[in-house]
Amino acid sequence: MIQNPILPGFNPDPCICRKGEDYYLAVSTFEWFPGIPVYHSRDLKNWELYTHVLTDDVQVDLKKLPSAKGIWAPCLTYCEQEDLFYVVYGVMNSMNARYFDVDNFVVTAKDIKGPWSEPVYLHSSGFDASMFHDDDGRKWVVSLEWETREGYEKPGAICMVEYSPKQKSILGYPKRIWSGGTDRGCIEAPHLTKRGRYYYIMCAEGGTGYNHCVTTGRAKQVWGPYEKDPKNPIVTSVPGESYERHDPDHLKPKYYNPESVLQKSGHGSYVETPDGEVYLVHLTSRPFVPELRCTLGRETAIQKMMWTEDDWLCMADGSNLAKLEVPESSLPEYPVPQIPDFDDFDSEELGIWYYAPRIMPQSFADVKVRPGYVRLRGQESRTSLNKVSILARKLTSVHARITTKMEFVPEVHQHSAGLILYYDNMNYINLRKYYSETLGQSALSIIHLENGEKTEFLNTRIPVEDVPVYMRLYIQGRESWFEWSCDGENYQKIGRKFDTTKFSDEYCKYGEFTGTMVGITCADRVRHQHYADFDFLEYIDLGEGI
Repeated sequence: MIQNPILPGFNPDPCICRKGEDYYLAVSTFEWFPGIPVYHSRDLKNWELYTHVLTDDVQVDLKKLPSAKGIWAPCLTYCEQEDLFYVVYGVMNSMNARYFDVDNFVVTAKDIKGPWSEPVYLHSSGFDASMFHDDDGRKWVVSLEWETREGYEKPGAICMVEYSPKQKSILGYPKRIWSGGTDRGCIEAPHLTKRGRYYYIMCAEGGTGYNHCVTTGRAKQVWGPYEKDPKNPIVTSVPGESYERHDPDHLKPKYYNPESVLQKSGHGSYVETPDGEVYLVHLTSRPFVPELRCTLGRETAIQKMMWTEDDWLCMADGSNLAKLEVPESSLPEYPVPQIPDFDDFDSEELGIWYYAPRIMPQSFADVKVRPGYVRLRGQESRTSLNKVSILARKLTSVHARITTKMEFVPEVHQHSAGLILYYDNMNYINLRKYYSETLGQSALSIIHLENGEKTEFLNTRIPVEDVPVYMRLYIQGRESWFEWSCDGENYQKIGRKFDTTKFSDEYCKYGEFTGTMVGITCADRVRHQHYADFDFLEYIDLGEGI
């Protein structure tokens, strides 16, 4: 059986495609770089982080964008006629007054690992844009046309426009083609495909919250009219009908289904194997209950599907409730490399599993200058939306232990470095070493930001010598705390226990849609050049479950 989620932690808005024997899956990254991870599999069960599409933080500038803006909902497709991969992505710049100002682009590559072409601007007509390659050679871009006018149903409808690869431009203006296959409202995430005599439109409805779902419609012409699947929704966490077109809010916690571990299931994309098996990937979340807070963010799950005799897509078991366990395909088992638990930074390249907010990690993290260590050059405070030195990886379990060994000699009070549990720039906990003017020497202490309110726990301040120090973060369900050690053997707790559940879409006021990260960090708020050396970073998953 395949165990869900297949991509635990912050891996939302999945889009899947196939080239030959290889399956590729792309997810959103929002303000994090590198952008648009691509995962690879040959059996739809074992997945590896394979590459990233966006690695140029000058060409794609996310600096100063608020949390939860940035790269939204990539669409990864493979055009067999051209032997070319396409990625359509949006850069969400602002959601002020619910205008949702987004710019949509497309890039192409012969090889999934790149190099990728220069971004081509498509349009700014809504988000979740995707591209369909018709069998006559024409290409179509569909997206949610965000509605801002009074008296119109919000958030809007799905629109479409033709794209010319030769002109590298859309042809005319997008026109509306679909308003949804249910009355859940909040339609988004459109994907067009073609099978046999029908064009199929697949969308998310209900908002990317607890009423989320996957729906489909079909038509004999690409412009429609599209008829609704009478069995809609085809995948969800909350079966049944709900009339929510009047409510543009996406979260809708009243639709939490206590009968399902997987919540928020929706935003789907499907793929067929050479043998005709069908699998659909979709986002999902596993909240703490009763808080209904999803610390791991929106994750990626997979469901086995089938085509019915009357040419509709449905779940293979005949239901529409997203399952934790899914039957494997007939594809041969194909194990793939996984992210290592222990990184001693002995490689000449930084691991591709590391991310940083708004800038590429390589701009401040160097594994060559001191072999066996990663050197982090300090920059702005961790609350900044500009240049912050946080080298992070995705939290994939709410039972984890993260450990590092750091060498750092702070010289002024604006120098600090250490271990961090981070949701966004307004919500984090940082065990740091810094220079205490009060003590006249280096010290350890904890700084906590909760929805922008900063607390410096001076009662945790411990004077330390300028020798290597071990730092450890424990995440045990609802409770998280820090420890430190001089020798790596005998650890002592520092500070109080913190509420893990607060690191979530539902609690954080300044960001949403992402997920919790853990990692190492350095700040030099004077000259942006003082550094900390880290000997290793260890991430141990201590068990499943919420």
